[in-house]
Amino acid sequence: MIADRAQTMGAARTVAVLGAAGHTGRFVVSELLRRGLTPIAVGRDGGRLKALEFAGQGVECREASADNAGALDRALAGAAAVVNCAGPFLDTADAVASAALRAGAHYFDVTAEQASAQLTFDHFDAAAREAAVVVIPAMGFFGGFADLLVAAAMDDWDAADDIRIRIAFDSWLPTQGTRMTGARNTAPRCVIAGGRLERAPQPPARTVWDFPAPFGRQSLVELPFSEVPLIARRLRTTELHTYLNEIALRDVGDPLTPTPKPADATGRSAQRFAVEVIVRRSGVGRRILAQGRDIYAFSAPLVCEAVERVLSGEIQDIGAQSPGAVFDAPDFLRALAPEHLTFEIAAA
Repeated sequence: MIADRAQTMGAARTVAVLGAAGHTGRFVVSELLRRGLTPIAVGRDGGRLKALEFAGQGVECREASADNAGALDRALAGAAAVVNCAGPFLDTADAVASAALRAGAHYFDVTAEQASAQLTFDHFDAAAREAAVVVIPAMGFFGGFADLLVAAAMDDWDAADDIRIRIAFDSWLPTQGTRMTGARNTAPRCVIAGGRLERAPQPPARTVWDFPAPFGRQSLVELPFSEVPLIARRLRTTELHTYLNEIALRDVGDPLTPTPKPADATGRSAQRFAVEVIVRRSGVGRRILAQGRDIYAFSAPLVCEAVERVLSGEIQDIGAQSPGAVFDAPDFLRALAPEHLTFEIAAA
């Protein structure tokens, strides 16, 4: 009986990571290990998985791809949660989330794709409720992070007149997965304008914004990501607009820009980011500014914090959810500071 109980407790902290051999997936596996959780590394190429550092860390490796339902079922067996890092998510999220629900496991992914996040909400809310699990898409830098920042800035407000999200990178060295996703994601991007979801204007709006050092004044282009369906799902706002600086867009748009390079023992790159959110209602403004390093590496503690809180039973919600709806946003952000993040909340 004691052995059975120990096995049950171990299974309750077992997390399957799809795309574990990829750039973000490797960070996620390492972060799960750091937190004392038990990762299962899942990928299309079992040999590649075993050639990585996982075997030496005692991580079980399983081979599966999103287009093989039987292999997915075998790969997710015994997992209490699944983190999908295998993009493009328009091609993988539906299959992996379906397999997670068949396994009775919570599902998370790190998509930046609006269409993928919205389809996950549409397809899996009822099924997740029936299975008594949580499904949270876009729990990465693009999407979930902005949703949490907005929730923290909103505080006790349940609606806003205007939400502006401004993002600055000092550089953007894109992974191969980012380039593949960009090529695959041709769906029109949406904003909220006049209280309704609308296609983002073309050509995109441009503006200038003063960020704190080391960024300073930046030229920005309107470019919404998966934060739009997350935020729209849980609160009312008349306007919601996201902007990214032109430096980042030039880097990611240049086919000669190299992939990220490790700058320390953790494998993080030297890339710096700043995200500033300003929410307004009835003439009153609230502001939150967050800064950190390496958007890919940062997505790992972000999604793993969400996984750990769900597995610990901290939240009682089930179904398809946005992070701002189910987590205490300021407390969640404080859990990432100061190792991964600094942030401050003030009047705007």
